[in-house]
Amino acid sequence: MDLEEQENELLALQSILGSEEFVRHGQKTAGEVRLSTELPSGFMVALREGETLKQYEISFLPPLLLTFDFPEDYPSCSPPSFILCCSWLTHKQLATLGAHLIDLYQATGGDVVIFSWAQFLRDDTLRFLNIGSLLELYNEHSTPYNSKDGGVQSCHLTDKSVASSHDDCVESSVPESCEFSKDSSVLFGEEETYEGAENDRTTHNQPVSGVSLTPAQSVMAEILIHDAAQTHKVFQSTVFDCAVCFMSYLGSECVQIKECGHVFCQPCLSEFCKLQITEGNVHSVTCAQAGCTAFPTPAQVKSLVGEELFSRYDRLLLQSTLDSMADVMYCPRNTCASPVILDKASNVALCSVCGFAFCVSCKKTYHGTGDCKANGMLKKHQTNDLQQGDADLPQSIEGKTALWHDYTTGSKQRKRLLESRYGRQSLFGPLEDFLSEDWMTSNSKNCPNCFCRIQKNMGCNMMTCTQCRRPFCWACLARLSYQDAYKHFQDNGCNQYQYNL
Repeated sequence: MDLEEQENELLALQSILGSEEFVRHGQKTAGEVRLSTELPSGFMVALREGETLKQYEISFLPPLLLTFDFPEDYPSCSPPSFILCCSWLTHKQLATLGAHLIDLYQATGGDVVIFSWAQFLRDDTLRFLNIGSLLELYNEHSTPYNSKDGGVQSCHLTDKSVASSHDDCVESSVPESCEFSKDSSVLFGEEETYEGAENDRTTHNQPVSGVSLTPAQSVMAEILIHDAAQTHKVFQSTVFDCAVCFMSYLGSECVQIKECGHVFCQPCLSEFCKLQITEGNVHSVTCAQAGCTAFPTPAQVKSLVGEELFSRYDRLLLQSTLDSMADVMYCPRNTCASPVILDKASNVALCSVCGFAFCVSCKKTYHGTGDCKANGMLKKHQTNDLQQGDADLPQSIEGKTALWHDYTTGSKQRKRLLESRYGRQSLFGPLEDFLSEDWMTSNSKNCPNCFCRIQKNMGCNMMTCTQCRRPFCWACLARLSYQDAYKHFQDNGCNQYQYNL
């Protein structure tokens, strides 16, 4: 009869709790239950470091782990043997919970009890331990507790799956007599054997990545990581209304600005960020809610706009930051133009990239402490005339093209900044002329009859000059007959419909 009731209870646990909360150990009459306690609103976890009390508001705590095994005479005569493990409870608190579980079994009068234990641990753990809305962590090392004699003794586990189920528990030093090395664990029931436990023994204050953490710090890290993971999981499965398009989306299709908590669908926030970056308004890449000045994280911006626009965003943001710093100027060498930090006590600056030493006032090679104005080397930009900037234009075609694109697509604020740096005349004069000439060279050809510049943007290779009306071949620039222009494409190697020439 007991074996039948044990099997029925295990089947009921699988059906009610599901695979995330209950796992059966093979075909044995044993298993483990992971139970997340219900937290009140505004629940805080605190860690005292010296005189400072650090507090964090959380919504989820790591689960309690109840690992059990049924004796042959359960439930009629004996309670289940079990291990109760939880990283954020002390040994004394776990012992109190374990004793109460035994009391719950005795109150049933020989009935199955695992589901009742699970309900109690999930719903009433905090209330039973008098933990209200604040959990304070302590640097305590727990040792296994045996319910039969109330003391610490050698504890051996036979089932390696039982030992591995404690991997998420905070580890602690234990007496050499005890093979069970995990922290905050209470053992109830029969003694078992686990030969691999000796190899699993570690200590709380073992350095991790070069940093030695106290037991309380390790538990705090575990709690915060678990809370963030569970919060993200809940967010992805929740439905939100986008504050831009007012459509409903699952959280997995949305982005939440962490600083303010506003939620937007990915397409809306993506278009908003792309528009701001394209126009050069990198400081306007903020929350899309009207009047909100919170910023998305760099990782969020990168996922929304892609690699190319994010590189522009990153570059403009760095450049804007440097431009706002009074002690930063750019190396005057055209081939360098790297930012240089100035020393206020000196009139000389040294570029850390190319090694060029120059005068802060005139941007020329450093000439000593002589007066630049007296030597006639003071530039017009010191009179705040925006018509002439203090920076030279880039020398490469790619650099000039990028600068012109930055200027023509930027906001008014961005244009004023570039004009103050390079000068309005430089941008609208030499730069525009150079780019126009370069574009014409790459995208047009001279008419073979009157030498007028012709651009071909569509159609076949049989062209007619708009100036002299002479037909000619775009591919080889041969002048064609007025009467039979298409004969050229039949008798020669030119393809009439090869558009890319």
